[in-house]
Amino acid sequence: MPVASLVAAGLRRRRAVAVLSLLGATLFWAGNYVVGADAVQSIDPMSLVLLRWSIAVVPLMIIAQLVERPRWREVLAAWPWLLALGVSGLLGYNLFLYYALEHTTALTASLINAFNPALITLAAAVVLRQRLTPLAVLGILTALVGVLVVLSGGNPRTLLGAGTGSGVGVGEVLMVGAILVWTTYTILGRLAPPIPPITATAVQAVIAVTLLAPLSFATGGPTLPGTGSGVTSLLFIAVFPSVLSYLLWNRALTVLPAGGAGVFLNLITMFTAILTVLTGQSLSAAQLIGGAVVIIGVIITNAPAFRGTRTES
Repeated sequence: MPVASLVAAGLRRRRAVAVLSLLGATLFWAGNYVVGADAVQSIDPMSLVLLRWSIAVVPLMIIAQLVERPRWREVLAAWPWLLALGVSGLLGYNLFLYYALEHTTALTASLINAFNPALITLAAAVVLRQRLTPLAVLGILTALVGVLVVLSGGNPRTLLGAGTGSGVGVGEVLMVGAILVWTTYTILGRLAPPIPPITATAVQAVIAVTLLAPLSFATGGPTLPGTGSGVTSLLFIAVFPSVLSYLLWNRALTVLPAGGAGVFLNLITMFTAILTVLTGQSLSAAQLIGGAVVIIGVIITNAPAFRGTRTES
């Protein structure tokens, strides 16, 4: 077989493995919604975040050292950025998420989260002065309409609290807070000095545990899972979305461009919907329609990345 054919075959295999890695990462992140909704029934959100990163921090540190071999002096010199990232991303986002899951379904939370890429595009235009094209504006507005459909349950009067005497639910409001915090985390990450991604996650996990542990013990200590399913849920969250998703994602980025890989994040909502159905829960018309509109809006917003993915293919 000619050398060129061998190289091409090897490249195709690497791309196939990269795509499978992205599918695995997004599936595990979707599982964080479904399993997290079950976990908060027996573990309070603060304890869940503390226990999650306490378990994940050791393997993250070991893997970071083995895979990335970071220059720790340079990493620690960026401590103000790592502190801000740890507080916003690993602490803030997850606290908002798990508190939201106490009041709303995993699917509704993931549908609101699907608006995040469009929100990040808007924030990047405002804060980082990145160019916002008319197509991106159309996509952001379309995705926003979809989110409003999900928030209102298909009844716009709900947003104003009209008719039923109640507005948007607490869980939905908390989930909006979660995507605002994650948008902040993403913008900070783009401004921060370059740090190997697994190393950055590991250090942020240390920061999250260090900051949250005293607060947790001051309020009575973390709640440990009292059932077998609670233990299983905690271990799943600590291992799969906290460690393996980051490994699979960063492995894929060594083969595929970041823009093309980012498109796969839209699968989180789809996987969450599939897992929701598999667990016997029903989907409402507002969730289906609103979710579809959100995803269409995000696709429009990220049209250049989709074109780049097809070109790379």
